[in-house]
Amino acid sequence: MLSRATIRARSTAGACLLCQWRSFSVSYQRLANKTPSPQTTKPSTPASTPAPAPDAASKDAVPAAAVSPIDALRESGPLANAPRAYGKALDTFTPTHLSRPIGMHNPPNPGENTGIDTRTLQQKRDDFVNYEKHLKKREMLKSKISRPYFRDWRNMQFHKGKTFLAPPRLFKADLSLYFPNLHGRTLAKDGAAKVADTTPLLEGHCSVVTVFSSMWAENQVRTFVSPEANPVLQSVLKQSGGRAQLVQVNIEEDAMKAWLVRLFMGSLRKKVDEDDWKRYFLVTSGITDEIRESIGLLNSKVGYTYLVDHNCRVRWAGSGDAEGDEKEGLIKGVQRILDEMTKEGVGKNYVRKTAAVPELKAEGAGAAQ
Repeated sequence: MLSRATIRARSTAGACLLCQWRSFSVSYQRLANKTPSPQTTKPSTPASTPAPAPDAASKDAVPAAAVSPIDALRESGPLANAPRAYGKALDTFTPTHLSRPIGMHNPPNPGENTGIDTRTLQQKRDDFVNYEKHLKKREMLKSKISRPYFRDWRNMQFHKGKTFLAPPRLFKADLSLYFPNLHGRTLAKDGAAKVADTTPLLEGHCSVVTVFSSMWAENQVRTFVSPEANPVLQSVLKQSGGRAQLVQVNIEEDAMKAWLVRLFMGSLRKKVDEDDWKRYFLVTSGITDEIRESIGLLNSKVGYTYLVDHNCRVRWAGSGDAEGDEKEGLIKGVQRILDEMTKEGVGKNYVRKTAAVPELKAEGAGAAQ
């Protein structure tokens, strides 16, 4: 005889199997009764007009990425092989003469490269939500963070940091490039000249511009321009009647160092003649990588000397300590630019001559026709 427990277990098992069968059968019926969705038929191409086969050259063609001006200068500029604070470290390096002009392609204007953010709140908000600008800023921060801190000090082992040798003669005026505008605080006490730009000061003058950011670099540029190392240059500057001048640019991008230099500006005024206070600049910002690559300012621990004519064009440049006949070349360059200014009639009433952009030239020619 069957007990009640056995009958109950068998009935439960049967019910479970029945439920399973119903579930399987219902799902099967649903799939069976499901109407197929209409499919869109693609028009077939006639056999008489087969699609053209892709060209082999088009298969291998890869869209070229846009090269930034900074990367172009690093790869094919006149200082492509010089050591830098970033990139691949060099084991050996021998400086060579500048074979091509260095500088910016566009004429400088007062108010450029100030490092001051002049955007409105709306512009800042638009830039904040712009993803492409976020990517550019990310790449910039990555490049700065990845730079070795002691790379500039390590590069000092190559000829005391000398980046290049001065050219044996001046660059031609029509082929020379421009010295950028720099904005900073001067040693002058009056408000008008306390914060100024370099471009108004360089225009209409033959200027020897020294750029440094440390005592080591300042001692290097002194081998070019100091009265003890180059007395002939000082006499040429004094006899020029104010047409030739010496401009000193002290770059201190570190906020603490810049604050210390400003704290001891009184001692700097004692070392510099009062007439030259307006020609001593303390620059704390605005020096971009493009400017450094363009004018050859590749090592922040090295001093650089530039000869800039009355149109703000870099006609001659030197780096590190003066070697060989570089001092004589600087003197001859100053005298030649003074002769050019005399021939052009450049005096106190100087009228700036800026080179037009090629596109603007074409538009002007079309309008004249």
